[in-house]
Amino acid sequence: MILPKERDPRFATIRRGGTLTDADHRLLARWAAACAEHVLPLFEAVQPSDPRPRAAIAQVRAWTRGEVKMSESRAAGGHAMAAARVLTGAARHAAFAAGQAAVVAHVAAHELGAAAYAIKAARAAAPADEAESAGRLECRWQRDQLPDEIRELVLDDQRLRNDICWSVFDFR
Repeated sequence: MILPKERDPRFATIRRGGTLTDADHRLLARWAAACAEHVLPLFEAVQPSDPRPRAAIAQVRAWTRGEVKMSESRAAGGHAMAAARVLTGAARHAAFAAGQAAVVAHVAAHELGAAAYAIKAARAAAPADEAESAGRLECRWQRDQLPDEIRELVLDDQRLRNDICWSVFDFR
């Protein structure tokens, strides 16, 4: 479970009673897509002929540009997560990261799911004695990609939801 029981109004758009602007929603989606794409090769190395995770990332990016409807991005996310379910390890986590990124178009708070699954993928791909270090490196890489406009929002979200996101976010 990556979503809190109570919805954070900072991740609900203004038109739905929250405080999130459409521009920041798109930035969250772009950041989630970058997180997922960074580990996508871990999926494609195992399932090179399965386009669903890459297509999900492409759909959410298209949504941020206004080229597709939210429902199309959300559906692509579901397809990417279906690709994940039959796998294990890094490939599974990478596909889930892509799926989570695509559903940010529907629920902005999934941005952390994309990041958390990407960190899990990086950990799973590393030798056991390097997994923690690989996770910290991935977390730092992700934070380096954060646009200034959403940086504090995402970092605070990581602090608040770290426990329900497998404690993957490094605070050292």
